[in-house]
Amino acid sequence: MNKRKTIYAIIVFYAIAICSRYITNKTGILSGMDNFFLKAVLEGMGPAIGALVAMLIFKIPMQMSLKGNFKNIIIPLSIYWFLPIILITAVAYFTNLTFPVIGVTTILIYGLLEEIGWRGFLQQLLKPLPKFIGILIITILWFIWHLDFSLTIGNLIFLGILFLGSWGIGLVADKTNSLLAVAAFHSLNNFFTELNTQKIIILVILIVIWILTIVYRRKLKVLT
Repeated sequence: MNKRKTIYAIIVFYAIAICSRYITNKTGILSGMDNFFLKAVLEGMGPAIGALVAMLIFKIPMQMSLKGNFKNIIIPLSIYWFLPIILITAVAYFTNLTFPVIGVTTILIYGLLEEIGWRGFLQQLLKPLPKFIGILIITILWFIWHLDFSLTIGNLIFLGILFLGSWGIGLVADKTNSLLAVAAFHSLNNFFTELNTQKIIILVILIVIWILTIVYRRKLKVLT
């Protein structure tokens, strides 16, 4: 794809993503909505819609898929979605007598909607660029998309987290080509906004299992 077409596609994608984010997060249009699942979907759908519209207009094929390069979709679905849902829900039930399966699933779907745009679309278009430049562009656009420009230490830390996320999740995208996998890694930050001993243990377990699955995928005969 030529450079001009790539630039136009990114502009269309990002304009839709930003406009959607502004409408859902800055206008108060969702302030009266009590449905957590629907509200999260609406707040996170901008990158997905932007990517799909840009791909349709400019006839860009989707490079990533839910299954990715796994043998079948059950494998990434089990490792990256069912495992955190079961693990987080079980710990919450035995410690707090809560059963947050809908909340955990919602966070994963929110992450998926974002990742269709950031890794599934934008990262693929930026691959011809040097890797660091591509990561930097994704980080900046991702940061601006959140529409929080306050000059605070917390916001600078968040920018750093997005840079590390763009690098790390980008590696997962390259290794698995699976939207389910990148959505799971994306969701870790939203799963554990506040950390305690139990959450740290869950976080470590998930990260270790997921990384081992990627690193030793052929030995484990997970991939074809």
